[in-house]
Parts: sequence; C-alpha cells; structure tokens
Amino acid sequence: MSSHLGNSRRQMVELLARQIRGLEGARQVDFGGAISSGCHEFDRWLPERGFRRGTLVEWLAAGAGSGAGVLALVAARAACQEGGALVVVDRQQEFYPPAAAALGIDVAGLVIVRPRNQRDDWWAIEQALRSRGVGAVWCRCDHVAAPREDNRLFRRFQLAAERGGALGLVVRPAATRRLPSWADMRLWVEPLAAREGRCLRVELLHSRHAATGGMLAAVRPASVELIVDDETGAVRVAPRLAIAAAGQRAARA
Repeated sequence: MSSHLGNSRRQMVELLARQIRGLEGARQVDFGGAISSGCHEFDRWLPERGFRRGTLVEWLAAGAGSGAGVLALVAARAACQEGGALVVVDRQQEFYPPAAAALGIDVAGLVIVRPRNQRDDWWAIEQALRSRGVGAVWCRCDHVAAPREDNRLFRRFQLAAERGGALGLVVRPAATRRLPSWADMRLWVEPLAAREGRCLRVELLHSRHAATGGMLAAVRPASVELIVDDETGAVRVAPRLAIAAAGQRAARA
C-alpha cells in the first residue's frame, strides 16, 4: 500500500513539474500596478483599485455557499487575461470545469491538480505560486492548523507568490478569521437576501495598503454588497434599497 501511494505521489509531482516547465517563459511578469477583481465598481472600493501580482488574497467564507469561491474565480479570470495559466489545486475534487468555462475561464489555460493528501496539497500550491508561467492560483485551504503551523505555511506561500508573480487566491473557512496571516488582503464574504441573483456582502478585514488608493480610507464603507450572475460570472455592486426590501420581506415571512 505504501509503495503504491509513493508511486502515486511521484507521478503527481512529475506531472505538475512537467506542466510548470511548459508554462515557464510563457509570459513576462510585470509586478507594477493593480489588476482588476473582475468588477470595476468593486475595484473602486478596494485599496489600490484591485489586487497586486505576487501576493496572496484570502477569501474567508462565512459558510457553505457564501460565494467566496466564485468571487475568487472571477478575480482569477481577470488576473489571467494578460497571460499566464490558472492553476486550480483541488484536493476536495469539487471543482467543475464546465462551470468555470461558463464564468468565462479559458479552459485551454487551466491546470487542475488533485493531490491525494494534505502534504501534497500544500506542496502543489507552493510550486504553482512559484512558477513564472502562472497568472493565478485558486485553491481551498479548509484545514485549520495550529496558529504557528498556519503562520509558517502561509509565509511559504507568500514568498513563493513574490518570487513567481502569480496572484494567490485562497478560500478559507470562517474558523481561520482570527488567525494571523501573511496575506496582502483578507476579505470576509457572506450571502445576503436579494430580490434577484446572488447577493454577497464583502468586508475588508485586512489590507497592507488600506490607507491608499481606491476610495479614501476615511470615506470607504466598511463593506460592499455585490450581485453575482452565476451563469455569466458578471459581478456588479448591488442597489442597497433592493437588498433592504428583500431583507424586510424575509423578516415578515
């Protein structure tokens, strides 16, 4: 049994290594300027009007179906528009490529890695972030480690992203909210009742650049509501009155 698992791991490592070598040199990394979240109105709310290449963004999910993973995928789509592959590390085997294609993800530039265990999961994330041929890395880190172990792990991810220039988009559970993080930005995502479409509330928990760019820190709202079209991946800022009316109807029901 152990020999079989060892062979499987070696095969996965060799496959990922070949894929990454094939991507190397496919794009010149430009670390300057911000890249879009996939929604210009959302960009205006974010510090620096978007995200930075070579950094990590944590999307903390308030619960199942929070929409954090969808928003992270939309950001990954935007990050790869100028070149570079999208690497999805999917240990949970829940990622569905046709749904990603419906969101506008270019499946020709999509690399899906499905590690067999936690150790290989972390290794694959780190190696993908380190590659110069990768535009974005999307993954779920559902494992809640001890604070010291978690800190070391995300420090490695951060250094790998800085070296490779990829945008790391990490979806994490609510239980990690109070843990320290090396992420450049942390966003809390929770669902809201709305008249139509899927409505999400996004709160900025942390940003290294919260006082600069985007809306001035003094006037930036603590949170923003977004409407997501799951069929097209279109994201827009939600009208507050529509959300309030839906909330009142839900309360009366």
